[in-house]
Amino acid sequence: MPEISRFFGITVQMYYADHEPPHFHARYSGQKALIAIESPAVLRGSLSPRALGLVMEWAARHRAELMENWIRTRNEIQLRPIAPLE
Repeated sequence: MPEISRFFGITVQMYYADHEPPHFHARYSGQKALIAIESPAVLRGSLSPRALGLVMEWAARHRAELMENWIRTRNEIQLRPIAPLE
């Protein structure tokens, strides 16, 4: 699964040809969550409140880039890295 960003110990990834709705995978310290892109929300799994807050802030800032990468996954095109949260 391609990594598209990493910040504060959080890894953000997307699978090629993954199921709908558009989403990404976030991992932190053994925790995993699937996060919807269009209106950021946890679809499955969980993260600590602090990590989830950071992921949601990052996702809100990079929604357009996330959607672009989602489209790229559907067409099996190499994903573009997205700037980390600083």
